[in-house]
Amino acid sequence: MTIATVDTRVFNEQKAGAFADRLINALNEGALCLMTSIGHRTGLFDAMANMPPASSNAIAEQAGLNERYVREWLGAMTTSGVVEHNSDDATYVLPAEHASLLTRAATPDNIAVFTQYIPLLGTVEDDIVHCFKAGGGVPYSQYTRFHEVMAEDSGQTVLSSLIDHIIPLLPDMLQKLKRGIRVLDVGCGSGRAMNLLAEKFPNSEFVGIDLSTEAITQAQNEAQQKQLCNVRFIAQDLSRFDKEAIEAQYDLITTFDAVHDQARPLAVLKGIARALKADGVYLMQDIHGSSHVHNNSDHPIGPLLYTISCMHCMTVSLSQGGEGLGAMWGQEKARQLIAEAGFANVSIYQLEHDFQNDYYVISK
Repeated sequence: MTIATVDTRVFNEQKAGAFADRLINALNEGALCLMTSIGHRTGLFDAMANMPPASSNAIAEQAGLNERYVREWLGAMTTSGVVEHNSDDATYVLPAEHASLLTRAATPDNIAVFTQYIPLLGTVEDDIVHCFKAGGGVPYSQYTRFHEVMAEDSGQTVLSSLIDHIIPLLPDMLQKLKRGIRVLDVGCGSGRAMNLLAEKFPNSEFVGIDLSTEAITQAQNEAQQKQLCNVRFIAQDLSRFDKEAIEAQYDLITTFDAVHDQARPLAVLKGIARALKADGVYLMQDIHGSSHVHNNSDHPIGPLLYTISCMHCMTVSLSQGGEGLGAMWGQEKARQLIAEAGFANVSIYQLEHDFQNDYYVISK
């Protein structure tokens, strides 16, 4: 016998209307992200930052771009409230207050950098939809410009603070780097952090390891351009890092936004523990958040981080047959894996200007 179920929920018209308004706003904001990314990549924000009110022709000429495309872009910027328009003389101006958050000169406060993730992730939407149905993951090779965008992101959140704010979290580390120590960066990406430290501390030796040969090539090219002799980069799969014949030879090991992407993050952490000297320090920068979604309800960029996790961090790991930990693995899971890897001491810090990241100072 089939028992009918009765839906006792009461439809709230006001709630539905508010949600419809929210979705329409989301459409506009999503479109704004696309146009903001284009404004950043084409240099339009930089061109307009110091210009007085000007016509679309003048702005296009200043930026070296096609006027018709610039005019339509200005339409999107005007209707979104980013650019101010004077209809009497058909001029446009980027207010200084807006330029302070949209130009390369505004680094590390340039939010336009982060809008690039939206069109970047859109390029793999079909692949992600397939994974929803069939499982598996999307490999690094499917992502166009990922390392380029990630390098810009890191440049704002890590590089700009590395010497003055992040390294000082480690007791006496600046002095040790000046005297000369051995440093390893695991999952180094395009190597900008290691190249910066190698340039700043010529008495120390630096090594960067990453899965991506493309990223390692970029790192090596930058090191050559800067004529750095105290840094080297290695392309290596880290999924068996705990099984490698690693000596405890490093005084400092770092990971910047890298552990959660790994196929087997615990293996990476165990390898780090083996490679670290008994009195060494491991610095792990990773995404600020909780392992429990209900604790992230008020996170200022929670939807963005879960989206990036679903469409990149998690799926890249799954494509390697990995655990798919994801960007929002959170402090609770991080502490668990750090302990399982053999570390005894963990302190977690946040920087006043950086709500996106946690900084773990770890030792044996």
